[in-house]
Amino acid sequence: MAQIQETGGGKSRNLELNIVPFIDLMSCLTAFLLVTAVWINTARLNVEPAGKARGGEPCPDDECGVKLSVLVEQEDIWVGVSRVNDFERIDRLADGSYDFERLEQRLRAHKSSAFFHDTTAIEIAAQSTAASPVHYQALVSTMDIAVRAGFVDVGLTDPQGLTARPTL
Repeated sequence: MAQIQETGGGKSRNLELNIVPFIDLMSCLTAFLLVTAVWINTARLNVEPAGKARGGEPCPDDECGVKLSVLVEQEDIWVGVSRVNDFERIDRLADGSYDFERLEQRLRAHKSSAFFHDTTAIEIAAQSTAASPVHYQALVSTMDIAVRAGFVDVGLTDPQGLTARPTL
C-alpha cells in the first residue's frame, strides 16, 4: 500500500509504493501466459489453402498430378481422385451421423495405393448452405481423420475449388 510519512514540520513528504502485490500479479500472469502458449501450439491443426479459384476449371492432369479430394455434404461424404475421376460416396449411418469409420478406411486405402503412397496432401471442402447445413464439427472431424490416415498436409477449400469434384 502507499503510505505518506511526515518528516519534520510537515514540509517534506516521503511517498513509497509497495509494488510486491504488483509483482505477484505479474508473475502469475506470466505463468498463465506460458502455459496457454504451449496448449495453443499443441492443439493446432495446420490448414493450407488448396484447390483452384472458385470459378476455375479443375486442375489439368499434366499440371498438378493426382490429388485426393474430400467433399462433405449434409447427406453424405464424397472421396474423389482427380486424374482418374474416381468418386466414392460414403452415405450416412442409420442414426443420421456420418460414417467416419468408413471414411478413415477409404482414406487409409488411398494412402497405401501407388498414387498417394508418397503424398501427404489432401483437399477438403464442405458444401454447406442455409437449406442443407454442414456442421463445423463434421468438417473438423473429417480433417482429423485425414491426418490420422497419413495426410498431414490438409488443404481447405470451397467445393468449387476442389481438384476432383463429383458431378451429379
